[in-house]
Amino acid sequence: MRHPLPALLWRALLAAALVCGIGLLPWLARTDPALTVLKARSADRDPTPEVLADIRAQLGLDQGPFSLLGQWLGGLWRGDAGRSWLSGGEVTPAVLQALGASLLLMAVALTVAAVTAALICARTLWLGAHHGLDNSKAPGAGSAMLAALPEFLTASVLATVVGVQLGWLPALGWYGFRSTILPALALGLPAGAVLGRLLDDLLPGAFAEPWALAAAARGLPGRGIARQAVRRCLPGLLPNTGLFVVGLTGGSVAVEQIFDIPGLGRTTLQAALAQDLPVLQAGALTLLLLAATATGLASLATRRIAGPALRDGSLSSPHRRQTPARTIQPFLYGGLLLAVITLGLPRDPLALDTVRRLQPPSWAHPFGTDALGRDLLARVAHGALDTLLLALVIGAAAFVTGVLLGLVPRIGGPLADTVSAVPPVLGALLVTAVAGTGAATPALAVGFVAWAPLAVHTSALLRQERAALHVTATRGLGAGRGYLLRHELLPAVLPSVTRHALLRLPGTALALASLAFLGLGAQPPSPEWGLLLAENQPYAERAPWAVIAPAAVLALLGALAVSAAGGVRLPRRADRRTAEHRACTRALVETG
Repeated sequence: MRHPLPALLWRALLAAALVCGIGLLPWLARTDPALTVLKARSADRDPTPEVLADIRAQLGLDQGPFSLLGQWLGGLWRGDAGRSWLSGGEVTPAVLQALGASLLLMAVALTVAAVTAALICARTLWLGAHHGLDNSKAPGAGSAMLAALPEFLTASVLATVVGVQLGWLPALGWYGFRSTILPALALGLPAGAVLGRLLDDLLPGAFAEPWALAAAARGLPGRGIARQAVRRCLPGLLPNTGLFVVGLTGGSVAVEQIFDIPGLGRTTLQAALAQDLPVLQAGALTLLLLAATATGLASLATRRIAGPALRDGSLSSPHRRQTPARTIQPFLYGGLLLAVITLGLPRDPLALDTVRRLQPPSWAHPFGTDALGRDLLARVAHGALDTLLLALVIGAAAFVTGVLLGLVPRIGGPLADTVSAVPPVLGALLVTAVAGTGAATPALAVGFVAWAPLAVHTSALLRQERAALHVTATRGLGAGRGYLLRHELLPAVLPSVTRHALLRLPGTALALASLAFLGLGAQPPSPEWGLLLAENQPYAERAPWAVIAPAAVLALLGALAVSAAGGVRLPRRADRRTAEHRACTRALVETG
């Protein structure tokens, strides 16, 4: 067993580097923190040299960033995270209060996600329990469309319809549990769709393992077999669930902004924009500790569930050969997307017609017009070129990076936890400080964190595959690490990770959209899809087609990605493991 001390030191080094980078953020970005603080305190006050000098004296900015960082770190040992540069109040109670609100919201959102994932997997579980599971089962497009829903758009619709028009639940503010329901739905539905797709991808392999076939041959109840199949898949799913815990706590910035929730994500957003470094450093450190805790609990649960079989190399392979689903869905969705782009490209996306502003769909404007009278079909089509190309490039880079770092979990694991704890807006500001502003800044910010779920998924699947019986036997015959990696491990793991990467493709576009919604992405008059959603969101109640059009195209992209992923399967070498499973099953039945 390897000693955990190097991994702990690596994790501590990464956390220290992130906190120090945040402490140096204004100086890295070459901005005057005194001027930023003054604008945040009072936007109408003139930034005279005397006023700025007074603020520098109050905050001790003349001492330099390293002295301020040392004082802040010294106070942490006493539980003192300093005082806010804006309000002057103590940081620790404010951050803990924000953490409490975010944890409650995260718990309710996880419940919604679990229910959503269960509904997505219900068909596979029922078929597996009743021995009717088909190897060529086509992936569900509905879950992909659900995963592609922008959180901030879902939040806006729920707040407007359920909160304002119907008055069933609070649309703004934080008044306890009832205030968590609408934002939890906005956060939990897409997260549950992703988790459900990942679990649904693993379940057929679990139902095909020798123990499941032997249990069915002995006449054991299908409900018990289905329950154990879910248990068998959890070790490959729990690490990603840990990332969702962190993402739902610190990454729900847009949702907290819409519902006016005083959570940790919104607190870090306001501190980042105002360069309130004590609050920002405390919030980032809290998220890092939460990420480490979630990862540790997921690791303990994985060991608890897998038992000694994971340690002794006696698991059955969780992957199997599947016949690619014969379906026209990819061609249907791809044809629809291509038709939208083809029909919209000849139109002018920048032509203004204020007389026809917010017009409903018609023959002249099939998708309607926006608040400036611009044709939405033209803007969606022209935005597709930038959005799709950018999402594909980021997705490909994230896939390669995730697989490579997943091969070295002792390095990639803590690194993935660290970057996953960074809220999107903070990541964008850090990238801006290092790389400067420009068209590539949002892509770099999204790519900064997009690889982490794929690295965690790769690491979790590799850990199970290394413990498979056929790998143990091949290793016993003298096969080296390189041979096992090329011929046994990667062929078994890459198809699942590839399908995961394709499922994340709409999420990459959504991440760009979230930055645009927060004012850190593409800028007008760009027709980028995220900007279309952001600039039309205020008119969602009056002109719903203005947001439905780009949201529907995003959902169509998600359906296309998942249906196309149905053809990514194991290579022919997997037939040997299928034969091994069948032989083991026959032996178990005969000896029973």
